[in-house]
Parts: sequence; C-alpha cells; structure tokens
Amino acid sequence: GLLPAREREIVILRVGWNCQSVYEFGQHTIIGERVGLTIEEITAVTRDIGEHNWNDRDIALLEMSDDLCADNCVSQNTWEKLRRDWKEDELIELVMVAGTYRLVSGFLNTMGVQLDAETPGWPEN
Repeated sequence: GLLPAREREIVILRVGWNCQSVYEFGQHTIIGERVGLTIEEITAVTRDIGEHNWNDRDIALLEMSDDLCADNCVSQNTWEKLRRDWKEDELIELVMVAGTYRLVSGFLNTMGVQLDAETPGWPEN
C-alpha cells in the first residue's frame, strides 16, 4: 500500500477498539510496536483523542476512524483535515483500510475468535 505503516496501524487499532474486537486489537498491538508505535500511543488509541498529545495528522486519522465506525461516513470537517496531508489515492486507501478492518473485526467478534496465547489483549488502564 501507499500508507506509512505507523499511520495504517493507528487506523486499524482505532477501528479494532471502536468495534471492540480484542483479537484485532491484540494482533495489531504487536504489529504496531514493530512499526514504531509506543505502548503509550497504543493505549491512547483506546482513549478520548484529547487525552494524548497526538499530532494533527494522527488526530485526523483517529477522527476518520471514529466517523466511519459511528455512521459509515467521514464527516466533512474530518475530510478537510485529511486532505491537508494526504493525496487522493492515499485517502482512498485510508478509507478502504478502515472499512476492511471494520469488516474483519465484526467477523472475528461474531465467530468468537479467541486471542492466541502470546497475543496481548486490551491495554491496562
């Protein structure tokens, strides 16, 4: 894909959190750490956006994920924020990544897929 791995993982983690898919979140905690996300950032994905010192680019990604999970549409305000930093083909990929992982999260939840033994669950509060 076109997206930087760190930003892609922020989207996947936020969608996993919004969908309450512990399996998806756990798997992408591992991947997120591999691509440079800190445990502090991964934990912050599960909190209100204002509780962490995210940069503007990350805030737009989190808002996009929240918008799509709330009503299947990115708000105009969020879209304008995204357009400042992302090209059209990257925007398409962002929406597709979020949508794909929303679908996967729903599948995993419905099928009752359990965490693998070494896979972390939700972050500790």
